[in-house]
Amino acid sequence: MSTSFAEKSGYIPCNTEWGMWYQTLEEVMVEINVEPGTKPKEISVVFKPKHVTCVVRGKDIIKGELFATVHSDECIWDLEDRKLLRLTLTKGNPSAGNCWQSLLKGQYLVDPMKFDQMEKKLTLERFQSEYVDPF
Repeated sequence: MSTSFAEKSGYIPCNTEWGMWYQTLEEVMVEINVEPGTKPKEISVVFKPKHVTCVVRGKDIIKGELFATVHSDECIWDLEDRKLLRLTLTKGNPSAGNCWQSLLKGQYLVDPMKFDQMEKKLTLERFQSEYVDPF
């Protein structure tokens, strides 16, 4: 049984006041710590190609222009154990050269050292998907 590249190599998290975000070649994952007991009906998430809005219990958690375009019809969210909200954004241009420097334009920036690690990881992920024999 094969495991995904992210499971084998880990991920490079970018911590924020509400949780963290990280990325793979094809997706950007956002993990938001919400108040325990939060119900799905108390959450509103709107995905647009260049914009995301996430509201929990009437409070804007994330709102703004994304660093790059996403396939909004492929983006999803789920609530785990009524305390962790996960957003999965599908990148519009999934390539090693499309390493996001921030989640939103001008917000949740990655420090230069961590960004270098992210770029290396995405390059390795691309290499594995293109050149490693699946057998």
